[in-house]
Amino acid sequence: MRSLIILSFVFCLISTPSLSADPFSLSALSSSTDAAGNTTYSLSLQILVLMSAITVLPSLVLGMTAFTRIIIVLSILRQALGTQQTPPNQVLIAIALSLTATVMTPTFQRVYDESATPYLAETMGAEEALSIGGAIMKDFMVINTRKDSLIIFSDLANSKPFASNADIPFSVILPAFITSELKTAFQIGFLIFLPFLVIDMVISSILMSLGMMMLSPMLISLPFKLLLFVLVDGWSMMSASLVSTFVTP
Repeated sequence: MRSLIILSFVFCLISTPSLSADPFSLSALSSSTDAAGNTTYSLSLQILVLMSAITVLPSLVLGMTAFTRIIIVLSILRQALGTQQTPPNQVLIAIALSLTATVMTPTFQRVYDESATPYLAETMGAEEALSIGGAIMKDFMVINTRKDSLIIFSDLANSKPFASNADIPFSVILPAFITSELKTAFQIGFLIFLPFLVIDMVISSILMSLGMMMLSPMLISLPFKLLLFVLVDGWSMMSASLVSTFVTP
């Protein structure tokens, strides 16, 4: 991340003719305010901010969307099936991203309609657009965050009671949302593990009663697990159940 920011900073410096004449000038990284009070930023500064934003985009995807819960549940499902690396990590991430897009589409549509569109139409300033977009994301996170997690991190930050969701700072709602997602994901994973654990216990008991101590119960139970999962249309059921666990404002 640090190297990418430095690289973008160097690119901004060398891409401006004024700096080639005066290497100690930082006029490329400047802003100006017109008579109406609107602030405009230089192209190099915009590129620097954009490159910096790209570096933190994966963290935002993990911390502010449904991705965390979905990918953890899918990973636990793979372990419960006992298929080791099948499906591979790339496939699980692709499934998690597609389900995340399904869950987050209403929220992202609100951000686009209420924040991005007015900003692109130049009827709203950047700060106001960011404030409205952040408030919409906070609504999603607060609705899907457990109250006890929110209270814990609010107390740790010594924050006063909040009048609305928009008043909750990201320093409180982000860790509360992530820990809440982790707890929910492990609860769902526990329920997923139970039927496959029963199959393992039944197969193990049968092998012991037959005296086949040297035969691995995991090897014998794997086809039965896959058969059960396919018969109940497990992937469709899992996808629909995961999406339905989220509430969208």
